[in-house]
Amino acid sequence: MSTAITQGIRVTVSTAYVPAQSSPAEKRYVFSYTVRIANEGSEPAQLRTRHWIIIHGNGRTEEVRGPGVVGEKPLLRPGQHFEYTSGCVLETPRGTMRGTYQMYRSDGTTFDAEISPFELAMPYSLN
Repeated sequence: MSTAITQGIRVTVSTAYVPAQSSPAEKRYVFSYTVRIANEGSEPAQLRTRHWIIIHGNGRTEEVRGPGVVGEKPLLRPGQHFEYTSGCVLETPRGTMRGTYQMYRSDGTTFDAEISPFELAMPYSLN
């Protein structure tokens, strides 16, 4: 699990290996990750975009950018949270992800809420 707090926005991530969708013989390792974004600050903030950096165990790096998360751009008032689950496919049994969510405030300012690095690992796998 990873946790980061940026300007009152806490981002927590937990992961799971999905064996039913994986095929190690074909170098396909599927992971789910659940993200909880909580506004622990005193001002509302809206998630506008996402930026992920995915690093496979063999060193290959992918970057993913796009609007919102799972088709939504949640507005989080103080004390509110938003949670979603998504997935990632690696070509190795281990890897890492990290990134940022661009957050927007009602006064027009933006900031990047950090997503701390977290590990994606098939159980009992070794580097």
